[in-house]
Order: sequence, then C-alpha cells, then structure tokens
Amino acid sequence: MELRQIQYFIEVAKREHVTEAAHALHVAQSAVSRQIANLESELGVSLFIREGRNVKLTALGKIFLNHAEKALREIEKAKQEIEEYLDPAKGAIRLGFPSSLAAYILPTVISAFRAKYPNIRFQLKQGSFHYLIDSVISGEIDIAFIAPVPTDIKEVEGHIFFSDKIVALLPSHHTLADYPALRLSQLKDESFALFPKGFVLYQLVANACLQMGFEPKVAFEGEDIDAIKGLVATGLGVTLLPEVTLIDSIPRGTIKIPISEPDLARTVGVIIPKKRKLPPSEQLFYDFIGEFFTMLNRFSQ
Repeated sequence: MELRQIQYFIEVAKREHVTEAAHALHVAQSAVSRQIANLESELGVSLFIREGRNVKLTALGKIFLNHAEKALREIEKAKQEIEEYLDPAKGAIRLGFPSSLAAYILPTVISAFRAKYPNIRFQLKQGSFHYLIDSVISGEIDIAFIAPVPTDIKEVEGHIFFSDKIVALLPSHHTLADYPALRLSQLKDESFALFPKGFVLYQLVANACLQMGFEPKVAFEGEDIDAIKGLVATGLGVTLLPEVTLIDSIPRGTIKIPISEPDLARTVGVIIPKKRKLPPSEQLFYDFIGEFFTMLNRFSQ
C-alpha cells in the first residue's frame, strides 16, 4: 500500500468523482483509476460503487476512509514535527477556539505571540465545547482555548488562565437598566436570547436560573454571540454573556450589568492532549500563553 494510493482514495471519496479528483490532484484520470483499482485489489474489497460518472463509498469504503484520514493526518504531523525540529520558529500551530473567545482573547494572544515569532503559521478551527475536546483527543488539533476548562476528562490536560464573570446584557431602555447590579431572580419574567440547549453557555445560565428558583423563558436561540447581542439591542429580550465577550463590543442600545446573586463565572484556559507530546512550535506557543496570562494577571491585580 502506497501513500499515493491513500491520497488518491481520499480525494475521490471527498469529491465522489474520479475526473474531478484527478483535476484536483493534477494527474491523469487513468492514473487515479489505476491506483484505486490497485488499492481495492490489495485490500480484497470494493471501496466504491460506480453510479454513472459518480462514485459512492461502500460500507467498507467508509470504514477505510476514516482510518485513511487519520493515517494521513499522522503522516503530515510527522513531516511537520521534523520541519519544526529543524527550526521551531518556522512551524505551524493547529489551534482551536470557541466563539466566545474569538473577538478579544484569541487575536490578543496571537498578536503578542507573532510579535515574537513572526514566521510561525496558525491553522485555526472554531468549534463548540465538545467539538474542541473531541478534536484534541483525536489529534485533529493539539491546543484549544476553552471555557470552562474541563477537569474530568482523562484524555486532556487543562490549564486555567483566569475566571470570567457572567454578566447581564439588557436593552438600555429596560426598567432595570439603572441598577448597579442585579440578582438573577430579577430577570425571571424576562424573555431570554440564549445559546441552544446542549451548549455549555446555555447550561451554565439554565443551572444558575434553577438555583434561583426559576426556568428561563427562552424566546430566541442562536449560536452566534453577535446575533444574540443584536436581539438585545433591538429590545427583543435579555441575555447573560461572559464578560470577555463585551470588553470591546457592547452594542449600542444595550447596557452591561453585573450579577450579584448567584456568583456566576466560568474558567478560561487551554487544553492539550495528555498522552501526546506537543510538536516544538506548539510547545513554544503553549509556554508563551502560560507566561502571557501570568503577566496579565499580575498587572490586573
């Protein structure tokens, strides 16, 4: 089995078309067809079902694709690590992050890091809490900013940088807008704009509301923080958001108010794989962000 066969197989599986795969690979269609046939012969199974000009993966083809993609990622990672060992300051960092850290934390940290290591590249992946954890475990990425930082997942190692307060965001004309702080129970009759069920931010808010004796009346659900802010700005509801998402972007027509009861916050930090060593460039970044937030916390005290 050759690496070229695996690469051709993955490209055909992705495009479901031999000719299109050949064009993408810049090789003749006959070369792709021949390599796929050789691969099927070696495995002793059919990987594709031919449907006119198109092809579809067989059940066994889907199994092989899953393992082939993992194998190719490991090979690419090995090549990357070798390049980085020759010069860690010219490597690539595969970094995951949630939407709630995209507007301030992520660009601030990367900007500071690139000032010191300008030749290191970043491959960024945005995702939900569970997606980021799964991606680090599977090896798709090696470092992910995350909030809250998980403490009960044996495959990843978490490092907490700071605690992020959860605050209320209300329309500026709201009857509670002049309060210096709010008890969460004061919002029990309000319409909420929140992340969907299954998202960590939703669960954090829902648990806090239940702690205060009520269930939030969710009028709007959305996965985009800016969209949720916009709904509040137009007076369609209230929301609770991590304070870090409002550092530079409190929308016009809204007001941020602290929550005095209950004490509502989340941890913010990173996760890395517990059983895999970080490649040199990513180890540089991991060490850097630890020092970065240590200094930041000192200045803020």
